[in-house]
Amino acid sequence: MQPIAEPRTGVVAAALELFQHQGFDQTSVEQIARAAGVSRSTFFRQFGGKEDVVFVDHEMLLSRLRAFLAEGHSDPWDAVCQAAQQVFAYFLNDPELARLRYQVVRQVPALREREIVTVFRYERLFDEYLRRALPGIDPLDAVGFAALVTAVHNHVLRQLLRGTKRIAPSVLQSALDDARRRYGVLDEDAAESPDDVVVAVFPRAMPIAEVSKRLQAQLDD
Repeated sequence: MQPIAEPRTGVVAAALELFQHQGFDQTSVEQIARAAGVSRSTFFRQFGGKEDVVFVDHEMLLSRLRAFLAEGHSDPWDAVCQAAQQVFAYFLNDPELARLRYQVVRQVPALREREIVTVFRYERLFDEYLRRALPGIDPLDAVGFAALVTAVHNHVLRQLLRGTKRIAPSVLQSALDDARRRYGVLDEDAAESPDDVVVAVFPRAMPIAEVSKRLQAQLDD
């Protein structure tokens, strides 16, 4: 996905730096505009308010994903996973800015509340898409898969945001493949080459999730 236009990104970076160093409530729009080299009116025209500058990327991403899903896809389950991959790839493009945003949000209760609402908007987008694309789908399957994909994406993204190492997109892809496998909607023949053979022995009482985790670790090695 393409990054936001550079001038707008500069305002976001300037705002987040100020929020981090002097606090969200203590930072004024005038200070942000001055640090970013834009006018106060330009700031309000582009963002609306201080909270909006923190979440502007998500507003843009939600719009792009809505357009992507509207294109029509032969495998709606995979399309939802592709949408999640696009969000991850976007933040992976500038992990330092993403980490800074994460730190700021963690510090401000009002921002954490808005983040919860934002996460729900992704879930609702995926849920509504699946219901449209798969007429007759059990609503519990639609909402459950949407929530699972969103949760898996957020878990992997947090690994990136909390650490200093780069998390490869393949990590998320493997987790999303497992999510599709749990719902029985992963084409195993397409996911594996014909000559891939795995033989493993596990205790009968071992949870399926742990079996999947250990198998994936061995395959990654």
